[in-house]
Amino acid sequence: MPVLWIFLIVLGIGALGYVVARQRALASVGNDPRHLHSLPSYYGYMGFLFAAAPALLVLIIWLIAGPMVIEKRVAANLPADVVEQAASQNLLMAEVRRVANGLDNAVAMGVLTEGAASNARADLTDMTARLKEAGQVITQNVTVPVLRAAQEMRQANRTSKTWMAVAVIALAVAGAALAVLRAQKDFRARNVVERGVRWMLVGAASIAILTTVGIVLSLLFNTIEFFRIYPASEFFGSLTWSPSFGGGSELGIWPLLWGTLYISIIALLVAVPIGLFAAIYLSEYASPRLRSVAKPLLEILAGIPTIVYGLFALLTVGPLLISVFGDNGLGWMQSGTAVMTAGLVMGIMLIPFVSSLSDDIINAVPQAMRDGSYGLGATQSETIRQVVLPAALPGIVGAVLLAASRAIGETMIVVLGAGAAARLSLNPFEAMTTVTAKIVSQLTGDADFASPEALVAFALGMTLFIITLCLNVFALYIVRKYREQYD
Repeated sequence: MPVLWIFLIVLGIGALGYVVARQRALASVGNDPRHLHSLPSYYGYMGFLFAAAPALLVLIIWLIAGPMVIEKRVAANLPADVVEQAASQNLLMAEVRRVANGLDNAVAMGVLTEGAASNARADLTDMTARLKEAGQVITQNVTVPVLRAAQEMRQANRTSKTWMAVAVIALAVAGAALAVLRAQKDFRARNVVERGVRWMLVGAASIAILTTVGIVLSLLFNTIEFFRIYPASEFFGSLTWSPSFGGGSELGIWPLLWGTLYISIIALLVAVPIGLFAAIYLSEYASPRLRSVAKPLLEILAGIPTIVYGLFALLTVGPLLISVFGDNGLGWMQSGTAVMTAGLVMGIMLIPFVSSLSDDIINAVPQAMRDGSYGLGATQSETIRQVVLPAALPGIVGAVLLAASRAIGETMIVVLGAGAAARLSLNPFEAMTTVTAKIVSQLTGDADFASPEALVAFALGMTLFIITLCLNVFALYIVRKYREQYD
């Protein structure tokens, strides 16, 4: 049974529990709600919570833990020599998962029958072709152990889904029945419902934390897997980026890291002054009518897709820079794809992030501080420089940090505007690339996920995560240091 149907059935049982529990509570006092401890609706909410909350919790846990248990059982049945031939058990299980998903897709698309997908003696060459026809990324021919493990995983997944449906629906029915039995006049339904809602809110608040932990752990485990195959000393010590899926790769991070920082610095040099000056004008000098028109127009830049900015860099800014700095001009620029092209366009994209947040922070500075400065004889410009901006500095630092994080994580503008050359150079008119662009390129296409050339994407992502974390820590230090002066 599909998960969506299980979810809808649980909601239906919960709705039925709401109606029955509410009616039973009213019936216990002769339909006179004045004699109930709680409002009739609370008894209904109790019926819904008792039916839906435990069942949905079990559904979520089963969906998360079930595949882990199945994979562990399948991995335990793999022959030891097959595991030794693979780079690691995790990479071998990744191939098994891809084949299992490919079999499901092939059956759903009619490329394979269920009998052919479950046949342990299937022609492996034909099976590989059928899986690729179904759109599954298969980096090599399917082997007998991988196919059998994938078939075992499919069977275990079907069995697990059946038991999951039975357990979840039975728990929902039992919860609804328990709520109906407790729906009596003296039962404190309101207290139970409020406690349940409080725990639901705690769970919702924990989702962001758990998601962050999951992302970090995913990056960490795959990064460790990469460093088991490729030495960390070469990753951090090499100045050359030259991946080759045929072997002999040099995967030094420094050319990519330099391109990321170089383009980000140019983007911030464009976005921060323009955005900050625009925020100062809109908040301190512009009339309310002009501000009501100019600020929404400026914020439209934030809603433009990054692919449009990339095309703008490729088709407009690049040729414009060539006409000035190319062979017909100063002779510094040979191609439209360069660090300067991507940096300028990315800076334009970041202007609304800086200006909008800085404008809100400047407007949040108390008017009493401005009035006090005017009362001491300061001019408007002196008040802005010596009072308003220092008071708003923590927020401005946060705006710049947001812009820096967006610049570091940008991909499409870099791919179309900066090129794909991984090099260490100070010339802003040469093509370079960034960490994010290489993450995409390394995981795109028929990549062998058992190779360091594919796993390096996780090491690159972990490096970006650490850089962003350091930026956040530094910004927090700046914010706390200056905020103490105005508490």
